[in-house]
Amino acid sequence: MTSWLEISEQRLRANYRVLAEAAAPATVLAVIKANGYGHGLEHCAQILAAAGAYWLGVNGVEEGADARRALSAVGMAVEAQPRVLMMCGLSEEDADGVVQETLTPVVWTAQQVGWLGAAARRAGRTVSVHVEVDSGMTRQGARPGAELEQVLQAIRETHGVQLDGVMTQFASAEAAGSRQTAEQKARFEEALAEVVAVGMSPAWISAGNTSGVDVTDGAEDLTSWVSRLARGMGARSMVRPGLGLYGYRLAVEAEGEVQAESRLGDQLEPVMTWKTKVIGLEEVSAGAAVGYNGIFVAERPMRLALVPAGYADGLRRELSSTNTREGGWVMLRGQRAPIVGRISMNLTTVDVSGIDGVLVGDEAVLLGEGVSAEDHARLAGTIVYEILCGVRAVERHKPRS
Repeated sequence: MTSWLEISEQRLRANYRVLAEAAAPATVLAVIKANGYGHGLEHCAQILAAAGAYWLGVNGVEEGADARRALSAVGMAVEAQPRVLMMCGLSEEDADGVVQETLTPVVWTAQQVGWLGAAARRAGRTVSVHVEVDSGMTRQGARPGAELEQVLQAIRETHGVQLDGVMTQFASAEAAGSRQTAEQKARFEEALAEVVAVGMSPAWISAGNTSGVDVTDGAEDLTSWVSRLARGMGARSMVRPGLGLYGYRLAVEAEGEVQAESRLGDQLEPVMTWKTKVIGLEEVSAGAAVGYNGIFVAERPMRLALVPAGYADGLRRELSSTNTREGGWVMLRGQRAPIVGRISMNLTTVDVSGIDGVLVGDEAVLLGEGVSAEDHARLAGTIVYEILCGVRAVERHKPRS
């Protein structure tokens, strides 16, 4: 094992509680798709179910099945497990698995409803669905009007399929006062009016990610808004945070003169610590070129340590350094050890000249205390989501301490 993740059960539970309190009265769907944002879907499903999560959110059938197996493995009967929302669409080949694993799929076309109806009839069961409305993100969902009408009609006419929820996703939830968000809210309200007009009564109205829970500007925030809409329809409201569960949130933005604030503040704590061990030490003289293409040249005698992690493991190549551009760092013995030269596929060299007593076998922290996913994202010119989801450590387990 060259690197591993330590997942803090205590912090994941605490982050869930923070989000649940901030979102109340809306129910929190805990998003564990993309392998739990790199944290390990099975382990996160078990922790969050034990913390009281009523819903879990997965990508597709395979992740849904993995969640079911993980919960069954700790003695939780399927009927006692959280409901599982399959968030990212389905193909015809997925339909039987949806029914078999008792998943709740997101749908937005009559064709999808037809596939599920055929699978439900084959199994002699009923499948509940959540209809996604494309309120302006232009990704997945039925647009209000003719498209939504076709989906609703298909549900009404398809034996074995029932409407359980209506949802949408906001493109700019982190930006208070966003004109795009205002337009999306209006379209979603229009869509809900269409649902009511055809005599359908969903049990759940769902919208909002971590930023939807987090951002407030003194007016009606997204969580309060979706809760109000749900009450007006005799339904329950739901929000779908993912990033916040794992200890991060996007920076709050504001458009115009709006004064935006974070409801979550510094209450969230990172759940993941990514570690490896020093596998080599070397003393080099001034003038030594380090790594591919010699983009870093030692300007003085240096002591370098080698750690067995690189871009194939998810340590971004953009964290490489030159003599004129500082890169990333790892933590060794509680101190920063700067990355020197170019990060390789599975190896990275760091400068330990100023850290006393470093030995082969010492633990090095790639992500965790002293070096965060936000640090990596800033240096790599990307977002925290991509950093977390990109980690490909061999093993995930609870911290030993």
